[in-house]
Amino acid sequence: MYCYVARQPIFDRQKAVTGYELLFRDGVDNCFPNIDADEATSKLITQHHLLLGVEKITGGKQAFINFSADTLIHHFPTSIDPNSMVIEILETVPISDELLTACKELHKMGYRLALDDHDFDAKWDVFLPYVSIIKVDVQMFNILQISKYLRRIAKYPVTLLAEKVETADEYEQLKQLGFDLYQGYFFARPEMLKHKQLGSNKLNLLALISESSKVRLDFDGLAAIVERDLDMSYKLLRFINSVQYARKQCIGSLKHAMVYMGEAELKKFISLLALANLAEGQSDELLVMSLIRARFCDRLANIRGDTENPPAAFLTGLFSLVDALLEQPLEDLLAQLPLLPEIKAALLENKGVLADYLTVERTFERGLWQQQTELSSRMVPDTVDLNLVYFEAVEWGQRLLVVQQH
Repeated sequence: MYCYVARQPIFDRQKAVTGYELLFRDGVDNCFPNIDADEATSKLITQHHLLLGVEKITGGKQAFINFSADTLIHHFPTSIDPNSMVIEILETVPISDELLTACKELHKMGYRLALDDHDFDAKWDVFLPYVSIIKVDVQMFNILQISKYLRRIAKYPVTLLAEKVETADEYEQLKQLGFDLYQGYFFARPEMLKHKQLGSNKLNLLALISESSKVRLDFDGLAAIVERDLDMSYKLLRFINSVQYARKQCIGSLKHAMVYMGEAELKKFISLLALANLAEGQSDELLVMSLIRARFCDRLANIRGDTENPPAAFLTGLFSLVDALLEQPLEDLLAQLPLLPEIKAALLENKGVLADYLTVERTFERGLWQQQTELSSRMVPDTVDLNLVYFEAVEWGQRLLVVQQH
């Protein structure tokens, strides 16, 4: 039986990622609403923390994990370091003296507690001295209702987390109310598109991307371009080392490095380096998501035997958030990017097998387990665990972000 975990980012006021909420399901049997929360949480810890490590899923940031009443009362969360986790108490758990005692003890042990999907009911007030974070589904209440509740609990030193923030306007309003943490897809939806021309340096990067879309590369010409840029030269060598091409191979020149990588991998590097530079000043999480999507789509294409040069699946995932990164309409941006027609069809019209690869990846991002299971069963054999492919893509994306930043 396979186990599945999705991670959803949690941002601070500067839109920097401070942690991830982990959403868990245990294969096909738990794809539906009638999930046993105790069993799901227990397996999340035993199968993912003890075997893989929560920090691998979250990139070393805090994990927000839902716990039911029984798991809290029996102190199951204490198997995880309190510095790496926030314990979320589901809004559906029955309140009892045993639960309150457990929360007091967990708080004393250094664990941070969060009330998930808080409904403003006064019955929870007795828990507030031991709660660090209150999560509010801002689609369930209007601004007046939220403001009124916040005044009532103002004496408690809690951090406010807004869930399901969908627009930049909501984000700004909630900042004014005192929310410090945010969860939702607002960051990936450019609210005000800036219809501006790209600068000459960015046009050069687009020209570099055009090289990655050619069937055959001009290694001499490409090496000459990279050699004029010390930062790019350094990142190329770092990239070769980071993705473990062959640590024993001594690289004598940039052209040697490029030839050694091979055309397909070099094209990926060119594209991701160009995108990272195009996205300078934007949220790191958007770039990480782009890298994860690229890696997952590329791995899925390889599993299905769809190896191509140029690497179309990789480029589809990589440029799937380019409109949010550059804050411009996707159609306008793709008109300037020399990408294959099938890549543009996937991104603009959601058509073709490349679009299917991207759809599968998004089901992991959002924890859409029933849809993920149905799509995966049509695309790969039962012996293939796409959850492990997603984990590997997450690690790869986080590692590559470090490479391109240093």
